[in-house]
Amino acid sequence: MAMPQTASPSDTLVAGGIVLSCRGLRRDFGGFTAVKDVDLDIRHGEIHALIGPNGAGKTTVFNLLTKFLQPTAGTITLLGHDITRLKPAAVARMGLVRSFQISATFPHLTVLENVRVALQRQAGLATQFWRPASALDRLNARAMELIGAVGLADARDQPAADLSYGRKRVLEIATTLALEPRVLLLDEPMAGMGAEDVDVVAGIIRDAARHHAVLMVEHNLKVVADLCDRVTVLQRGEILAAGDYRTVAGDERVRTAYMGTDAHA
Repeated sequence: MAMPQTASPSDTLVAGGIVLSCRGLRRDFGGFTAVKDVDLDIRHGEIHALIGPNGAGKTTVFNLLTKFLQPTAGTITLLGHDITRLKPAAVARMGLVRSFQISATFPHLTVLENVRVALQRQAGLATQFWRPASALDRLNARAMELIGAVGLADARDQPAADLSYGRKRVLEIATTLALEPRVLLLDEPMAGMGAEDVDVVAGIIRDAARHHAVLMVEHNLKVVADLCDRVTVLQRGEILAAGDYRTVAGDERVRTAYMGTDAHA
């Protein structure tokens, strides 16, 4: 399933160019350091995985990058702009968009209505509550383009609550893409999915990465091996290894600390 082309500013970025970057990222909670000296470069047109055992600091890094947490030290740049002290809403408007581990859709709205809600901000309709509902009809074509791209065209009029878990996650990706992100942060997008749904979502993410930078936290190492261009491994809040999957899978420290000696290589 090919992602529809958009007029997003991200289309002007050069493949492989750094879109999101952090240097010396640190977060302390009292006397506990959850993240220490983390450097990352997230590139346009690539999928970058952040992996590590539970408690490694992956979600804290996501929260720092999206500004749900402020760093104790370090800098974060988005498209060359320092966003270290900005608020979450500000960085979201700049194109840094995140999905969460728990599906975040409106259960009683249809698939089409969920995507139209996400499109309203981009169309300047988010606060124009006095307009009739028919004013949103002009968003239908773009909404259906996104719905079709993620394989939900047959469910356009179905309430989100009636979708399977896997299809709810697919809908969430569609609503995230409706915001025209420059960087797409996916927090465990495959969590709780069966093999069939994993394959579908992996294909959607692969297509999305053609026009976006993607950073994802993922525990399914087969998905990471098959899908991701770059991998950063965290342990106890610090970077243990970084590189392509084969490089990190062959690192004895990684195999001992996280993957195990029979890791897929």
